[in-house]
Amino acid sequence: MTSTLDRVLTDAPHHEARTSSDATPRRRVSAWRSRLGDALWLLPPLLIGLIVNAINLGGSPQRIDDEGTYAAQAWSIGNLGELTHYTYWYDHPPLGWIQIAAWAGLTDAWDRYDVAVIAARESMLVATAIAAVLLWFLVRRIGFARLTASVAMAVYLLSPLAVQFHRQVYLDNIATAWLLGAFLLAMSRRRQLLGYIGAAAAFGVAVLTKETYLLALPLLAWMMWRGADRTTRRYTLSVATAVLAIVGLTYVAFALVKGEVAPGPGRVSLWDGLAFQLASRDGSGSLFDPESLFSRTVGLWWQLDSVLIVTALAAAVAALAVRRLRPWAIALLALTAFMFRGGYLPVPYVIMLLPFAAIIVAGMGQVAVEALRSRVTVRRFGGVAVASGLVVALVAAGPLWATQLRGFLLADLDRPLRDAEAWMTQNAPADARMLVDDAMWVDLVRAGFERENVVWYYKADTDPDVQELAPGGWRDYDYVLTTDSMRTFPTEFPTVRQAIENSAVVASFGEDAQKVDVRLVDTAQAALAQAADGDLYAARSVAGQQVLQNPDVGVPGEEQDLLTSGVVDGRILLTLGQLSAGGRVDVADIVQLEGDPSGVHRRLVVSSFAGQDARGDGPGADALLRFYESLSGPLRPVSVDRADSGVIITFSPDEPVDLLPRPTA
Repeated sequence: MTSTLDRVLTDAPHHEARTSSDATPRRRVSAWRSRLGDALWLLPPLLIGLIVNAINLGGSPQRIDDEGTYAAQAWSIGNLGELTHYTYWYDHPPLGWIQIAAWAGLTDAWDRYDVAVIAARESMLVATAIAAVLLWFLVRRIGFARLTASVAMAVYLLSPLAVQFHRQVYLDNIATAWLLGAFLLAMSRRRQLLGYIGAAAAFGVAVLTKETYLLALPLLAWMMWRGADRTTRRYTLSVATAVLAIVGLTYVAFALVKGEVAPGPGRVSLWDGLAFQLASRDGSGSLFDPESLFSRTVGLWWQLDSVLIVTALAAAVAALAVRRLRPWAIALLALTAFMFRGGYLPVPYVIMLLPFAAIIVAGMGQVAVEALRSRVTVRRFGGVAVASGLVVALVAAGPLWATQLRGFLLADLDRPLRDAEAWMTQNAPADARMLVDDAMWVDLVRAGFERENVVWYYKADTDPDVQELAPGGWRDYDYVLTTDSMRTFPTEFPTVRQAIENSAVVASFGEDAQKVDVRLVDTAQAALAQAADGDLYAARSVAGQQVLQNPDVGVPGEEQDLLTSGVVDGRILLTLGQLSAGGRVDVADIVQLEGDPSGVHRRLVVSSFAGQDARGDGPGADALLRFYESLSGPLRPVSVDRADSGVIITFSPDEPVDLLPRPTA
């Protein structure tokens, strides 16, 4: 008979086995519950943020030159088999737009969008989503609650300042995802050596994506030093340093293989590129100079979200007293102070600051709540102060965010660029040479214009290969498409400046900063010659009087004086006479082209023809369009367009001087 003690001893191993066997499923259930909890807190702000960032992606903000450059470089990789659409000169490492090209190539983005920049913006949305998820887990790794991590994600995704720059094609958006991944790996609690190797590699990729992210190295190094196990610290940090050096040296190796490390005659070099970025590039000026790039850049940030800027900086100062937030606060304050060193301030510099701001603002919110729950009076007093500040910020942010986000979701600020591209496609000759904002370069090349004839304006005076194709300077260009970027372009680039000065606006789209003008270059300076030709003015005056005597041509009273004074283009006068043979023509307006030095009016607006309304989609518009589009030779207009006021016919400043009979002495 077995004793009780024997049974206990005999059953003990089985009991332990059952306990261990039962614990494993419990641990698995607990892990799945934890993951489910993470997902429930992470997904709502992520989905809301991505929806806000994705809606009207191509409408607001208006695409700009820098976006076009990165998009064109990425497009060139897959479509031209080249690293850039012009000579690569080491201004930035190419890894950033290589990643854009990879996404666009894998997803067929170039073919899914008519506008190349919008295809590239899609890759920014992907990078932002990855960065947001990494930020959420990073906040948790720092030691904050799920709610705090979700608040940080919401700030990172929904601040108008963030939406503006996350939508735009900036390499900083891609680099941010790699940087946050590096921080997360550097804080790995297990397999530290592997984590540090991954952190070093991710940080190296971030720097090769956008070199300014090297500024975050002190924080990463401090995190690794502080978190490394003392017994293996020297070894793990040495390995991580070696990995970072190897990743960085790949850029040098790339230049070495191409024989472009050191400067040489007739070639670009890595040395020249670095010298430009670090030494020879013009500074951005002073914050207190309203005309400086620094002031305009910070002013743009402030206009988008002044509440987040003030709140983040104030919270960073307060966070210096919070141990787990101190390194992040020091990093934010140091990166902010670095802006005032007197050098060049990139417009997208703020992108690197956004995750730090989100961590600190959300983290201080949790710190305030914890302090309010404390029994220590001093802590509670501090908690009241911080909480009050955050509540004020929240109240102030509400209407500002609502107004700004509504603009992002509804405004179509990019329409002027699309309209200008469509105008060029419909009206410009296939062999026309043009100076353009890089935001339009890919679209116009894909529309059928020769690659060599579509010239990014920045290259007209800086790229020897482009200058060889235009030995006559500005006279070798037919069109200039001016955007806000070009209108504020430095005047030391003579080709662009002279082309603008010697051109007239033949089509204009949008207003203010979004305005895009299509300017026709007067290569022969014919308008200036006409301004001094008194006989030509007399010939126009005689022809204008004849038009006024025609009962089938209706001209408003204020325009009649123009016809008799000889300032109406002879092609307008002749075609009005020809049109009147087919029915009555009613003129709505005769307009002078902006930039035409002759003072001659070369744009005609016709409101009705042959008794039919020609405004908008009126039936008379079709007949007018057919008539003017059928003209050839010297009478052919630059463009014929429908408008609410009528059909608009625009003639070039290069008016043939022998169309009208000259008066005899």
